This record gives sequence, structure tokens and C-alpha cells, in this order.
Amino acid sequence: MGLNKQNCLVGLWLVIMLCFVVSNAAAQNTGWVAAWGASQQSQGEMKITNATVRMIARVTLSGDAVRIRLDNTFGKAPVTFSNVTIAPRTRGAAVALGLIKRVMFQKMASVNIPPGGSVTSDALAVHVNAQEDLAISLFVSSDAQPGMHNNAVVTSYLTENGAGDATNSVDGKEFTGRTTSMYWLKAIDVQAPGATAIVAFGDSITDGTCTTLDAHDRWEDVLAQRLAVQGSPRAVVNEGIGGNTVTSAPNYQPPTNSDPGLVRLDRDVLSHAGISHVVLFMGTNDIRRGAAADLVINGLKTLIERVRARGNIKVIGATIIPRHTSVPGVADTGWNDEKTKIRQQVNEWIRKQAGFDAILDFDRVMASKANPDLMEQSYNCGDGVHPSPLGYFQMGKSVNLASFGVK
Repeated sequence: MGLNKQNCLVGLWLVIMLCFVVSNAAAQNTGWVAAWGASQQSQGEMKITNATVRMIARVTLSGDAVRIRLDNTFGKAPVTFSNVTIAPRTRGAAVALGLIKRVMFQKMASVNIPPGGSVTSDALAVHVNAQEDLAISLFVSSDAQPGMHNNAVVTSYLTENGAGDATNSVDGKEFTGRTTSMYWLKAIDVQAPGATAIVAFGDSITDGTCTTLDAHDRWEDVLAQRLAVQGSPRAVVNEGIGGNTVTSAPNYQPPTNSDPGLVRLDRDVLSHAGISHVVLFMGTNDIRRGAAADLVINGLKTLIERVRARGNIKVIGATIIPRHTSVPGVADTGWNDEKTKIRQQVNEWIRKQAGFDAILDFDRVMASKANPDLMEQSYNCGDGVHPSPLGYFQMGKSVNLASFGVK
């Protein structure tokens, strides 16, 4: 009887533990997926005082609930948002009548974020559609300098200082100022069980230099639109920063102007909800600054290892596109034939040795047929570094959706 009793107790303990594990896993499997994101890279010099900013962001996945994340990554002082709202944007700073919703933080309308801090809002039970523009309005009642992403390639809006709380404005007439930076808003998640997110982790060619303001014509925008047309449950999140590098070194010239990929990986990629794939598309700026092939390759290896260490996330490699050594009107491009050879070395490693789950061979998409060391001229925006809108379209069009498990 004693042994049977002991067996029963052990069995009961195992059942309890199994129930705990299952319930804990179920609690973590909430269906939240990042549907939009932006990398903070600096603190703005301007002050916002008793004013409202209305940030415009296009989500790339449909869902039946939404939440937002606000970051004060580079802030040197706390920032308080006394009121926050979200609504579908209709045109300019205007939003849909009757659809403004207050965003709460632990059931409070006001939230304070310390320097370096981050906060995620409570869930809001509203349906959002893939490719829908949302307006997130933040009322800053006291002085604050915005933490921001510098080049969002999207127009957002702000009131004059002293204008007060305009978070519930429908026509948006109070928003007399404009900005192409993204203030404080880090991510928008939607609740979409079964869906996942692709994070594009890169430099200015992911950020969107030379694309068209408010046209959403970056390569990853084209990818997101293709996925949305197919009804695929895949979001695309842009975590590009202009000038970004894989790593950094004391001899880099010019010095890096943002945290390199190795520093910001956790903050800008792995912190997102529902990630299934990460596209690594950087390295050109390391080579521009004097990096040898081994330095870039070893940095990419470390990024691959760190992503895969987090679990079931596939890592997609993107080859570095051609860069011109001579550009009309530019005295020094910072590029030369030796750097082209280093780029080719890195690309061959990406194609043949890196062990990526798939390759986006943007190098071959962009290369001139006459000289593969240069961009096709109609794909070159004119600076010898960045694609034109047509070039970005060709890159996005070239992506094999099967790389992301889409049939």
C-alpha cells in the first residue's frame, strides 16, 4: 500500500507538472505578431512641450487586436505620455470618424518611460488590416526630446508646442508640423494566431534611402504587398538604419553613426513577437569603412548564431549589391576596386559557406549585364550606392516566397 501510495503521489505530481507546462506554453502562445517596426537610432535635438505628435505607420498583417510599443532608448531623461490614441489614418493627419481608441498601459491612460526604457501597451480589441495606415497620437504634456528613427520615408505630424492634447482630433487640423522621423514608436503588434513575422535587418538599402516619400516602395514593402495579396500570414518588419554596419572597429572611417548590428540585434530583432525569419542584409558599410572580408564574415557568423540560439527562427542571407567607385559630381565615393573584391569575397561566402536557410541574391538582381561590378544604370538612384525605386521593386519582386515557407 505504501508503494502504491507513493506511486500515486508521483503520478499526481507528474500530472500537475504536465498541466503547468502545458498551461504555461499556452499562456506564452498568445498569437501576438509584430506587424510593423522601426529602429531608434538617436535622440532628436528639438524639444516637444505640451504638444502632440501623430505618428503614421503601415501594418503588414491583419489581426483582431492591437498593441503598441514605445521606446526611450536614447533618451537622457524620462518621458511621460499623458494620453495616447490609435486610429485608422484616412488622409494626411486626418483619421476615420468614430474610430479613435484610447491606448492604455496597465489600465492607465498615462505612462512614464525612463531613459533607455521600453513599454508595451495593453491589448486593444480592434480589427486592423494588412497594408492599413494607423495613426498613433502621443500627447507630451511636459518637455521631452524625442528618441527617433531618422528616416522613416513616411510623413508624420506634430502640433505646435503649447497646443496641448490633440490625440482625439479627427480632421488633424491641429497638426501643422510635419516630420519624416519616427518619434518613440518602436513596434505595432497584432493578434493573429498562426501568423509570423519576417524581420528585415539591414542598413540604408533596407531603411529606404532613395525611395519615394509616402509611396512604400522599398524592397521589403514590395515583399509585404506580395504576401498580403496572397493572403499569406506573414508580416514584414523593417529594422533598417542608414549607414548601419555589422560590427565596428576603431579604424573605421568614417566612424559608425549608429549601434552596429551586433549591438542592436536583441533590441531591434529578437525582442519582436512572433518572429519566424530574419533577413540579414548588411556589410556594405563595413567594407566602405575599411573592414576586411574576415571581419564582416565573422560578424555575420555571430549574428547567425545568436538568432538561431533563440529557437525556431530561420536566417535568410542577402548578398551585398554593387557599389560604384566613380559617381558624377562626387569627388570621393569611399569605394574602390579593392573594396569591390572584398564585397565579392563576402558574397561568395554568403552563397556557398554561410549555411543560411535561404539566399536573396540581390547582388545578381542589381548587377549590370555589361559590368557586374556596377549597378544596372536604371536601377541606380544616381549615387552609386542605393537602388532607384525601380531597383527596389526588382529586388522585392525577385524574392522567392518559398524562402519564407509560402507556397
